[in-house]
Amino acid sequence: MSVFAVEYVYVADTESIRDEHRPAHREFLAGLVADSDGIALVASGPYVDGSGALLLIAAPSQAALAERLAKDPFAINGTIAVLRMTEWSPVTGELAHHA
Repeated sequence: MSVFAVEYVYVADTESIRDEHRPAHREFLAGLVADSDGIALVASGPYVDGSGALLLIAAPSQAALAERLAKDPFAINGTIAVLRMTEWSPVTGELAHHA
C-alpha cells in the first residue's frame, strides 16, 4: 500500500460549477474508505486561495487510484485542469503510520 499526494488544480472560473457539485464531490470523498479495492482517504482539503485542493490517499497502485478519481464529480463535470499524483512516504508526524 502506498500513500499518494494528489493535487487538484481547478479550471479558472468554475466556482459556480464546483459549488453546484460540491455536495456530490464530498460524498464521493467520504466514500473513499478502505474497502475491497484498498483505497482510503487519509486527509483532504481545498487551498485557501481557491485554486485547487490537496488529497492524501492510500491506494494499492497509482493506476487504481487514477481509475477511482476519474469518478469524482469534480472530474466528471470538468472543474479539474490538472490532476497530479505523487507517491509520498510520510516518515514522521501524525501520518507516519501510513508509510
